[in-house]
Amino acid sequence: MDSIIKRICVLEDDESIREVLEILLTEENYQVNGFASVSDFLKGNKGNEPDLFLLDIMLPDGNGIDLCSMLKSSERTRNIPVLMMSAHSNQMKVEETCSAEGFVKKPFDIYDLLLKVESVLAG
Repeated sequence: MDSIIKRICVLEDDESIREVLEILLTEENYQVNGFASVSDFLKGNKGNEPDLFLLDIMLPDGNGIDLCSMLKSSERTRNIPVLMMSAHSNQMKVEETCSAEGFVKKPFDIYDLLLKVESVLAG
């Protein structure tokens, strides 16, 4: 068993969903940093790159697809996997516009989400 704790950055504006994700992922032994807005994410994520970004698409001050594109075009973060989440967007559109490694449709199945996270982190 790998003793290195994987870090996951969660960007989700819905507080209850963010809390569920934080609790769920923490129980699976991930270190989780949660953010409610793009501006909080940009301020709080400097120099502490996670092993995975889990990004909502519709946010109060921006768009997760734009943020994904920004992360994928940065030398510092381009190799960090991204999972996108949305209740409103379709997977094809997201995959065409952003180089995310996966898509989670909301409402999500907890076990499906965990399998996707594990799969993406395993490479």
